Amino acid sequence: MRDEITLMAGGEAGQGVQSVGATLAGTFNDGGLCVFADQDYESRVRGGHNFFRIRAAKQQVRAINEKLDILVALNRETIDLHRRELAAGGIIIYDAETLKEHATGKQYFDVPFARLAKETAGNLLMVNAVAAGAVLGLGGMKFDILAATLKKEFARHGDKIVADNINAARAGYDYAVKNGARLPMPSLRDTGDRKRLLVNGNDAFALGAMAAGCRFIASYPMTPASSIMEYMAEKGRDYSVVTVHVEDEIAAINMAAGAGFAGARAMVATSGGGFALMVEGLALAGMTETPVVVVLGQRPGPATGLPTRTEQGELWFALHAGHGEFPRAVLSPTDAVEAFESAVNAFNLAEKYQAPVIVLTDHHLASSFMSVEPFKLDKVVIDRGDLLTDKDMENPADYLRHLVTRSGVSPRALPGLGKALVITDSDEHNEAGHMIEDAATRNRQVEKRLRKMKGLLRDVVKPSARHREGAIATLVGWGSTAAAIRETAALLEKDGLLVNTLNLPQVWPFPSASVKKELALSPKAIIVEGNATGQLAGLLRRETGIEAAATVLRYDGRPHTPASIARRVRKEVSTW
Repeated sequence: MRDEITLMAGGEAGQGVQSVGATLAGTFNDGGLCVFADQDYESRVRGGHNFFRIRAAKQQVRAINEKLDILVALNRETIDLHRRELAAGGIIIYDAETLKEHATGKQYFDVPFARLAKETAGNLLMVNAVAAGAVLGLGGMKFDILAATLKKEFARHGDKIVADNINAARAGYDYAVKNGARLPMPSLRDTGDRKRLLVNGNDAFALGAMAAGCRFIASYPMTPASSIMEYMAEKGRDYSVVTVHVEDEIAAINMAAGAGFAGARAMVATSGGGFALMVEGLALAGMTETPVVVVLGQRPGPATGLPTRTEQGELWFALHAGHGEFPRAVLSPTDAVEAFESAVNAFNLAEKYQAPVIVLTDHHLASSFMSVEPFKLDKVVIDRGDLLTDKDMENPADYLRHLVTRSGVSPRALPGLGKALVITDSDEHNEAGHMIEDAATRNRQVEKRLRKMKGLLRDVVKPSARHREGAIATLVGWGSTAAAIRETAALLEKDGLLVNTLNLPQVWPFPSASVKKELALSPKAIIVEGNATGQLAGLLRRETGIEAAATVLRYDGRPHTPASIARRVRKEVSTW
């Protein structure tokens, strides 16, 4: 048996591509394999080419494999676009009756999806279940795990829909076992109650936010961030989260700032175009020292760009958004596990330092699924910073919201919860929060706010690194590219090229000392990013004086893969 398999289901929007992919990914995960799955879809409801790609392995996987072992083609276009991606010995599963043509060649396997769906369930919508069953039949995998996955997935639709899906899947399974050549795949096993979670980056972040005590989210739907609001709206009643679908992003950031000022852990989730509308509200949070968390899900720009594709083009935007100078932290999680952790960290940092915290994700991280161990909720630590109640103050009437302190953090009382009068202003203000115009007070308040950066730097999430003795370079990445970089190192090692890897889960405050220490362990640095201008490379140069030897950039809206990075690195190294 093989240790891993990569497959793709492709077709038009509306053909059930996501259903096939989600069912198979869930089955592999529940069957004890580690799954990484990504989606590619166009910004339309019907038509256009979509695919759902799955990699399932016995060991943990965090990136996609470019070569396909199985291609499930629900239309002719999928075959035309992806047959060259088929690995040696791979198989294309298609329905010759539906396509009205019969393909020749040993790599093709004809399964009458539509006819089997009609015969067993009386419903052509069940072709996705037939296709999922056929995949498992080719691999000789256990059908009962697929049946359990279908039962779980369709239970809310009633017993008949569950039974129809299982019957259709069984028909596809039996047909493949009887008529197809056996394709070696990792075996599935019943894991009982010890199943891993299969979550995408957005769901993981939403879970982390709720675990961290988020009580308010205001957002306007914008891919790839929309599903954070949708997930929290669905779970809100159970976890005391108020979800507001606002009229625009300006309202979202201002409502979140208001909720943060009142004492609720509050957030917004948006993409680049929406964040552009939020920058004045972000600066308001900076001036009033109000904790708020902003999820910035990147996609290709400028303007609407490619709304359902991925990019990392907004690093500098996140660092500098908002007029004037004020402290902030910018986190950049790599995968679903770090997305959960970054949510908790973001809320803690926002309240501890009374400042906005931006979490940079991207479409690839937001929509890709990954097998993870259940999150340890008992390990979540909530740090609300220097909160005051009446019993903490000798005279609440003398409370100063913007008291100048050595750390820059003023003790924080919440309005309406005690006798302290909590005042702030969007104009520059004195310690009591009243508007001022004099230069001396202005200087003191600016310097007070900026002193928070020293504390934020002490609490920075340190870079994670992997070293190889004799490494010729260090591959440096941030966000979702870092997951692919780790596997790239293993691919290069097979060629005799040893490289270190360095991942930055937080890009601001920039961890200069740690980065310089790590990069000193190899002669050169190669920066891997999903943008056209090398934004992290520029930040590295600005903050450390280190010039990257090369950049591996991608800006076509598609994610970096280990194989694509390795090709570029080999080319660069060949010129050294």
